[in-house]
Amino acid sequence: MKGVFCLMAVVLTVAVAMRNQPTSAAGAQAANRGTIKGHVRLNGKLPGNPVIRMGMDPMCSKINAGKRVIQETVLAALDGSLANVFVKLEGSFPQTPAPTEPVKLDQQGCVYLPRVVGARVGQTLQVHNSDELMHNVHSLSAKSNTFNVSEPKAGMMQQFKMKDEEMLQIKCDVHSWMTAYVGIVSHPYFAVSNTAGTFEIANVPAGTHKIQAWHERYGPVAQTVQVKGGATTTVDFMYSGTEPPPK
Repeated sequence: MKGVFCLMAVVLTVAVAMRNQPTSAAGAQAANRGTIKGHVRLNGKLPGNPVIRMGMDPMCSKINAGKRVIQETVLAALDGSLANVFVKLEGSFPQTPAPTEPVKLDQQGCVYLPRVVGARVGQTLQVHNSDELMHNVHSLSAKSNTFNVSEPKAGMMQQFKMKDEEMLQIKCDVHSWMTAYVGIVSHPYFAVSNTAGTFEIANVPAGTHKIQAWHERYGPVAQTVQVKGGATTTVDFMYSGTEPPPK
């Protein structure tokens, strides 16, 4: 009986030791990845955003009756926290499949919502028309993400596969004030800052990386970040407000 008890103790010890070790390749991979959390701020006096004058299209004016719709070029809080900043890692990473879930833009109330989104190369961009009037979807691409398609009535939807990395501007030729941006990258390490100016990029490979923030008015800024496995790294970006507009 004593031998049986000894054997049971050995088995229990081995089981506990195995439970405390990574149980799969996925577990080992997770231990070699970290998270980047950050904040984007605009320093100094906040610029004003102009009110969108929709009188050229009475239907847009009717949809927005009683509302004060502004051109949200610089969407910042009183403390300077800056939204709609596209943040990405730069460099080469192991290839992973593009998500099957599409990235969505909506033409709603004669504006694009949201104003800034991110997408992977190979991922589908869906653009919906929620307004009972004519819009079109016109990309201003410096690469091969070129399209220009009409959406004449509510409920229509167009789909476009993203082909190359770039910051892609989307316009509506019918309503000149309508604009949106799609940050297209070949890897999953990107985010868009929210109205609190914060962003998060998860499952980042451990190591030293270059990280870039891009804003439609203030352009790109970059810095280097050290990511440690199983840890969270904090990154802060600051715009002075005097940067020249991006080309």
